[in-house]
Amino acid sequence: MSDLLWQKPGVTVDAEIQAFLAGDDVLLDREFFLYDIVASQAHAEGLQRIGILSEDELAGLSRELDLLAADFRSGAFVLDARYEDGHSAIEARLTERLGDAGRRIHTGRSRNDQVLVATRLWLKAKLESAQALCVEIAGIALSRAEAETAVPLPGYTHLQRAVVSSLGMWWAGWAEAYIDNAVRMAATHAWVDANPLGTAAGYGVNLPLQRDHTTTALGFSRLQVSPLYAQLSRGKFEMAALEALGSAMLDLRRLAWDLSLFTSAEFGFVALPAQYTTGSSIMPNKRNPDVIELMRASYASVAAARCEIEQLLSLPSGYHRDLQISKGALFHGFGKGLAALSLLPDLLRNLEWREDRMRAALEPSMYATDLAVDLARQGMPFRDAYRQAADPARWAEGDPVASLAARTSPGAAGDPRLGELHTRLAALR
Repeated sequence: MSDLLWQKPGVTVDAEIQAFLAGDDVLLDREFFLYDIVASQAHAEGLQRIGILSEDELAGLSRELDLLAADFRSGAFVLDARYEDGHSAIEARLTERLGDAGRRIHTGRSRNDQVLVATRLWLKAKLESAQALCVEIAGIALSRAEAETAVPLPGYTHLQRAVVSSLGMWWAGWAEAYIDNAVRMAATHAWVDANPLGTAAGYGVNLPLQRDHTTTALGFSRLQVSPLYAQLSRGKFEMAALEALGSAMLDLRRLAWDLSLFTSAEFGFVALPAQYTTGSSIMPNKRNPDVIELMRASYASVAAARCEIEQLLSLPSGYHRDLQISKGALFHGFGKGLAALSLLPDLLRNLEWREDRMRAALEPSMYATDLAVDLARQGMPFRDAYRQAADPARWAEGDPVASLAARTSPGAAGDPRLGELHTRLAALR
């Protein structure tokens, strides 16, 4: 490892203690490294504007930062145990190539400032990816709701057969859910889109840092004005982003539960694409829905990440090293969540319904609610209509298509109002 910036003369760094302090920083910073380089470029531009760097020094730093990014992408530069973290690696490389100009890149910054802006830029990118996936998922669900609007599907409450439903209603539910998820992603993105660069360790520095310039250069929508709040927001913003992702993952978990049930032999309503199933290692007769089961499980990683960060925030104001731990939680939460969510669009496009099995599951009791409402519409008090409709002697085979067409409350099968969902979805594109 190269010399530590903060190392004091005459003090020996204990290797075991330093390993504990560094934690997984070198590994985790590989995820944030390119964002740190981008932020370092913007910071260097600001330093040149206030006379800390000359134009030639800025040109050299810009060139070397670009080369470092290219080497990192190609694998020619590896962020490894030679460095304490990504930030020290950038400074070491620039110092090696440029001497004193490389040493000046850290002027007016702290390592906390560096990780804060790098993770903030990373977080914005991940929220944009998550929003795009939610929009895509909503669009697929809405298209299938229109194409399969009147195909009967048993509807369940309490896991018991309840009423006649339809594929149109099933798909429309997920379409609206993911429209809402996309809206929440966008709102969270707008909330966290604040530039913390130039706040140092939470108290600013005695330099007229060009924070308005770096806000524009880095594509932030606003400046995070208070250095103290920049520290207070660390963890809070990450939790909000994980909560937004968690909303999409909660819906994915319930959707995957439906598919787990519907693909079972007892239901047999859905056939998954072959690539979404695996063979049993011991039972040669089986194909297992492993993909949807792991998609269902992935919410746990997002929830755990949020919980881990929440437990770090029992702190007074100011910077604390505890917050270092939040990087791992953020990385793992979004890593697991986005990986699962990215598999959903093609699954939804390609799953097939077995309409014969769905129709065979419809039974006379599932028309009892229709009967009760029809009797009430004819003038019978609903409590009396309910009692009559609860009598199995009154049940008879019904017409599922007619049952669906008669369900005319707004949003139900007879009046699905998919156009309203199209309007909301179009506003997100």
